[in-house]
Amino acid sequence: MKQTQLKGVLILFLTAVIWGSAFVTQSMGMESVEPFTFNGIRMLIGAAVLAPVILIKDAVTARRPGAPTKEQKRAADRKALRSGALMGLALCAASNCQQFAFLYSQPGKIAFITAFYMFFVPFIGLFFGKRVPAVTWGCVAAGCVGLYFLCVADAGFSGVNRGDLLTLLCAVLFACHILLTERVAADSDTVKLSCVQFAVCGAISCVCMFLFESPSAAALKECLFPLLYTGVLSCGLAYTFQVVGQKYTESTVASIILCTESVFGVLCSAVFLHERMTGNEIAGCVILFAAILVSQLADRLPGQKKRPAP
Repeated sequence: MKQTQLKGVLILFLTAVIWGSAFVTQSMGMESVEPFTFNGIRMLIGAAVLAPVILIKDAVTARRPGAPTKEQKRAADRKALRSGALMGLALCAASNCQQFAFLYSQPGKIAFITAFYMFFVPFIGLFFGKRVPAVTWGCVAAGCVGLYFLCVADAGFSGVNRGDLLTLLCAVLFACHILLTERVAADSDTVKLSCVQFAVCGAISCVCMFLFESPSAAALKECLFPLLYTGVLSCGLAYTFQVVGQKYTESTVASIILCTESVFGVLCSAVFLHERMTGNEIAGCVILFAAILVSQLADRLPGQKKRPAP
């Protein structure tokens, strides 16, 4: 089992803070541009931020004693390209589902439903030989209760909007991205992986932008701050922090830390967007967050067997 280290915990916690605050800027971006436009450009900004870092890092590494040969470097770069491209496809599907959700739902609500991916991490892990403790199934039931209060209780099932459903789908896709990252990041250059995944995600999103949307320079200018914030911090730094942090953190612990982004998402939405939730929605957030935490701690409870390493 991979051992958790303090530096990994701190890096992932900072990632959660940045991602949580980014829900506000993602929502602000939808006031000026359309989803594929916003997502494509911010991902390309993220890749552009990392490109010079890669060049500098490679130049420094090449001067060190025992530097890899050209053949070894090419092999490592090919591996990073393949792995990063797979991560980029998963990220593209997940992030675009989430971005479209902002057209129909509130940032705080999206933040908490997105956190549902913590349930899907162990479930999808079943296909890779990971066990799911019995208590986790109870947490799923509790999580569904939380979702009911968050999305249904106030207005009935007619109150469930497309944003809620898109966010739930993005939660599944983000779970796939987390598990994929865990498998490919251990022995690859994390900065190159992140750069490639942003470039792939951004390129695909921009193709969809030109096919399905009508971007304009004026709209992009109005959206400059949200694009830069999410591109430089949420993409360029935070997703890279996720890859680096997961190298030093076991996936269950990483999931627990990353799920706190939902708390920061609600707090930032309340402070900056003056978003207010009803009593039922608050209750749903509390139940859902508690269920997620217990689910991720399930294999550490007394009497539970440890999950085997994948």
